[in-house]
Amino acid sequence: MKKITTILVTMLLVLSSITFATTSSDIHVFVNNTPLVFDVNPTIIEGRTVLPVRAIFESLGLEVGWNATTRTVTGTSTGIVIKLQIDKVKATVNGKEFLLDVPATVINGRTLVPARFVAEATGATVGWDNATRTISINKPGTSNTGVNITSYKPIEVDGGDLSGYREANVVVNIGFGDRNYFAFTNEFGQLFRVIADEIILQDDATEPVLSTGRYYADEAKVPGTENSTLDEGHVIADSLGGVANAYNITPQDSILNRHGDQAYMEKVIRDAGGCTDFVAIITYPNQSTQIPSHYSYTYTINGNVIHDEFDNVNPDEANANLDEIKNVSPPSVSDSLSIISVNLRSEEVVIKNTSTISVQMRGYKLVSVKGNQVYTFPDYNLEAGKTVTVYCAQGSGDLKWTGSNMWNNDGDPAELYDPNGNLLSSF
Repeated sequence: MKKITTILVTMLLVLSSITFATTSSDIHVFVNNTPLVFDVNPTIIEGRTVLPVRAIFESLGLEVGWNATTRTVTGTSTGIVIKLQIDKVKATVNGKEFLLDVPATVINGRTLVPARFVAEATGATVGWDNATRTISINKPGTSNTGVNITSYKPIEVDGGDLSGYREANVVVNIGFGDRNYFAFTNEFGQLFRVIADEIILQDDATEPVLSTGRYYADEAKVPGTENSTLDEGHVIADSLGGVANAYNITPQDSILNRHGDQAYMEKVIRDAGGCTDFVAIITYPNQSTQIPSHYSYTYTINGNVIHDEFDNVNPDEANANLDEIKNVSPPSVSDSLSIISVNLRSEEVVIKNTSTISVQMRGYKLVSVKGNQVYTFPDYNLEAGKTVTVYCAQGSGDLKWTGSNMWNNDGDPAELYDPNGNLLSSF
């Protein structure tokens, strides 16, 4: 009897350490409208879809490599190298490190990798249609070192043109004055990509800026902006040197545009005095609408690569705990956040704000180093001098990570990163 009990306890301990995945045969994947065929079904892990590596890599023009010693899969093409290590939450693109929401994994003898991360690392856009459970990946006409502008018809559009019309398969310079900000449309006339080698802030001392802080009195009337809940939202704001025509405007949720992730992203770039290597990828729920469903921004500040993603939704409705943007602290305050305790048995991590002002923790990441798991903070305002407890399994606290056991009880270190990927604290 004692032997049977021991076996049952051992099995329960093993099961408690497993990250549960849902394999689904009804998820369809298209790359440039061509369906992919898999020998292992797409799988959803913690809300993220992972796909068989060879199928997704080769469809994106990547040569597949494998290092059995380090258990690392590599996707290589001209100008790009993507490396993902099995069960590790850190990946690299051209040597730059990124934290993954879910790691690459092995199921039924096949390696599966996170679909959105791999696709967007190559410059592709990713869309999701919940009704048909379809992932649409669209490869832009690019060289792998960036967008090949010659693949698109260059046209000139006045920066203050209020027409909402967009021509398909064109590239337009949407930078005010001498700035070079390039916007691209796809075959459906949807604005899907904006790039800039350098974002140069607006200069009201030398440029014709109105009292409103804008270059123009109004913005382009893109279809959808007539909706009272949607703003004429800039991809690159006036304050960052962007114009107001249809190639820089998308119908964007008003709260998101004024007080949410979009406003936060613009504030970070303004506070830093600009940025480099700016890429915006915009996705849509279907091929007929001009109202985006998702935004993805990547840019570099002081050598740090920042990646922001958010849906085109009202953040107040999506998260009732959203604080007003006025409570968002400047990035430097992140230095005052530290992990003060880790209880591996009860699976609780306590983080304290030792500064004198509150810190908006949206986008911060807590990493279980040995457990190879990442928790991304939602909109949560950590007040000055206060603590927040992130817990798993049977623990208790303020923010629940997951119902599963995430921490390795054998001295698993915890690490806290800011939204820029900088390590702030370890314990």
